[in-house]
Amino acid sequence: MKLLSKSPLKKTGKNQLPLIPLRELVIFPYSVVPFFAGRPATIKAIEKAMEGDKNIFLAFQKNKNDNPTPEDLFPVGTIAHILQILKLPDGSLRVLVEGRMRADLIKVFQKNEMANVNFRPIAEPGAPTKIEASLMTTVKNSFIQYSKLVKKVPGEILTSIEKAENPDKLISLICTNLKLSAGKKMEFLTTKENKIRLENLAVTVEMENEVITLKNSINGRVKKKLEKTQKEYFLNEQLKEIQKELGSEDSDPSGSKELEEKIMAMDLPEEVEIKALKELKRLSRLQPMSPESGVLRTYLEWITDLPWGVRTEDNKSLRSAADLLDKDHYDLKKAKERILDFIAVRQLKENLKGPILCLAGPPGTGKTSLGRSVAKALNREFIRISLGGVRDEAEIRGHRKTYVGALPGKIIQSLKKAKTENPVFLLDEIDKMSNDFRGDPAAALLEVLDPEQNATFVDHYLEVPFNLSKVMFITTANSLHNIPRPLMDRMEIINIPGYTDFEKLEIASRFIIPKQLEENGLDKAHITMEEEAILKIIRSYTMESGVRNLEREISQVIRKITRKAIVDYQSRGGRYVINTAAMHMHQHNYAVREIDDASNVDVSTIRLHITEDMISQFLGKEKFSESDLKTEKKCGMATGLAWTEMGGRVLPVEVKLYEGSGKLILTGKLGEVMKESAQIAFSFLRSNAESFGISPTFNKEKDIHIHVPEGAIPKDGPSAGITMTAALLSAIKNIPLRKGIAMTGEITLTDSLLPIGGLKEKVLAAHRNKIYTVLIPEKNRGDQEELPQEILDSMTFHPCSSVKDALVKLFPRNTFK
Repeated sequence: MKLLSKSPLKKTGKNQLPLIPLRELVIFPYSVVPFFAGRPATIKAIEKAMEGDKNIFLAFQKNKNDNPTPEDLFPVGTIAHILQILKLPDGSLRVLVEGRMRADLIKVFQKNEMANVNFRPIAEPGAPTKIEASLMTTVKNSFIQYSKLVKKVPGEILTSIEKAENPDKLISLICTNLKLSAGKKMEFLTTKENKIRLENLAVTVEMENEVITLKNSINGRVKKKLEKTQKEYFLNEQLKEIQKELGSEDSDPSGSKELEEKIMAMDLPEEVEIKALKELKRLSRLQPMSPESGVLRTYLEWITDLPWGVRTEDNKSLRSAADLLDKDHYDLKKAKERILDFIAVRQLKENLKGPILCLAGPPGTGKTSLGRSVAKALNREFIRISLGGVRDEAEIRGHRKTYVGALPGKIIQSLKKAKTENPVFLLDEIDKMSNDFRGDPAAALLEVLDPEQNATFVDHYLEVPFNLSKVMFITTANSLHNIPRPLMDRMEIINIPGYTDFEKLEIASRFIIPKQLEENGLDKAHITMEEEAILKIIRSYTMESGVRNLEREISQVIRKITRKAIVDYQSRGGRYVINTAAMHMHQHNYAVREIDDASNVDVSTIRLHITEDMISQFLGKEKFSESDLKTEKKCGMATGLAWTEMGGRVLPVEVKLYEGSGKLILTGKLGEVMKESAQIAFSFLRSNAESFGISPTFNKEKDIHIHVPEGAIPKDGPSAGITMTAALLSAIKNIPLRKGIAMTGEITLTDSLLPIGGLKEKVLAAHRNKIYTVLIPEKNRGDQEELPQEILDSMTFHPCSSVKDALVKLFPRNTFK
């Protein structure tokens, strides 16, 4: 394209010219542009113009119609002068025209079988105003920047733009050389006011500059990345040739050959093998340094590292399994019997699915360690996963391998470590899981812990099924209330209640003391502890269902003995002889003494028999003593029993009546169910006032305050109903209950005493607190069979079916007529 100086039109006396409609092409004044003409009417109009002054009117179509009507044309066009015509072989014309000026299209009419127009030239304004001059400078500068970015604008055009003195010429030149759509160009052609045209053009040019700058930046980054990829490709090809020259052309930089050998050597399920070989084929085609290559290689390594079909041989000897379980744990009969049942059935049916057990009980009762002992008894690998605080479903099922840093879930990860597909799998603290926006891990465990589904467990990362049916799953929980019902339904619940004092004594003698002597370096010493000393630790220094604190206290005793032995060794001439008068273990007596060398201490010379009197010297002041609240004989006081996740507890209840307006006040951080039990007790006594010899309006001028001590601890449940009723009646009648009796049971308004749960834990709690008489609902009589014989021998039970019968046994004789 070249530029010509604008020449004036010849004066014909009429503003009429042949019409040439153009599609998708806009021609501005001051520009020389070619176009092609193929429509008969257009060719005829051009030939007619060539016979005259060679001027034509270029109108621009709004659409692509071959036969446009006046409505299809924009109201402003360009008057152009034909510079050259070239006839093409197909009969069409190539026309080179020079734009002269803009003009309004007035009327279209037919003359001599061709379209003509009446037009009115758009006059050019004079010298630009100051605002227009400023806008022209801005537009020129922007276009110069545009030319530097695109690098395709000829120098003569830039010169013409820089020298342009009137707005119309500047706008026409720039619009002709900008890559704008036909619609956008028509906006500049049809707008009459130059100030608006210049403002819009300045914005348009700046926008084009920003787009081109951004595009160049993107193109530069893409080019750089491509260059890097090409460079890596050429370097890899050169490396291959170098290795070939060195005779090491069989090297495997991607690791695909090594993985293929592993896959073919393994006995993989058909579906897994097909998937692995498919991914292996993809890996072999990728460059070793590409990111996707690393993802696939890691995935295939996980496939080959898993124990597909690898199992350990189970121990089939019932005697050895039973001996091993008894050696590691005392009692726990139900759990041990279930394991022995599994071993027995396993001998008759080889393809037995692994059981899914849930050991539920207070802390410190040996649930976790029992899982480890089960693995030993079965001769299987042991895996433990703690689920406490897990709230992400991906912890169980894994992430899709497309994610950065994706890994399988904990189930598959642990099986890789176990290197066998039939381990004992302990899911610890299953009741401590939670959920959030990332999913619910308990829902993911539904498939894992379902014997009918886990044979085809699909981890999100592996995307192929793995057989978990051979795994023996054991879960542990302190409370079953927090486990979702569908998940609990899949597990066989084995309750592990708290231990009695006798059981703790046996556990301490058989397991804890030997273990602590060994851990503290005194396993070869002659140290014994009498039963009374152990019982004192149990009753005066611990108050728990399990034996965890008991082990801590015994460990403290053994540590102090070890410390004393080291300090006194040399002063005794290489022989430790216990001096009971010197057993005051206060730190200032011996801690400051220097020890030259304790490595030569002969532990076998240490002899000590620990008696009950020595315990307070080792452990200090007793931590637990009999509470007045639990045993004292006062009006308005009753001793209840409660079940908690930590085991059973004694729950005293206090009631006071004083002058007031009949309000019922409940304190002690009680739950809704417990508050309702208090209301039921109140209503029951009012409705049966005559039977108990009290006034039906006992609360009319009295306020009743029911308090359950240890107010910082939340309490709830219906089993305190009988306790609240007895305490309330005691306060009303001003008669204390019989001393040394605890109670539990849910009451109703119709005088029924309903059964409760956790009887064993509650009775053990009473026994720990030296309460040997317990009132229970009649329907809980059968639960006494679960209690150890030594508890049954030392306790007295009063089963009652009604509230009235229970109250008669709780109060002194002849209280009620």
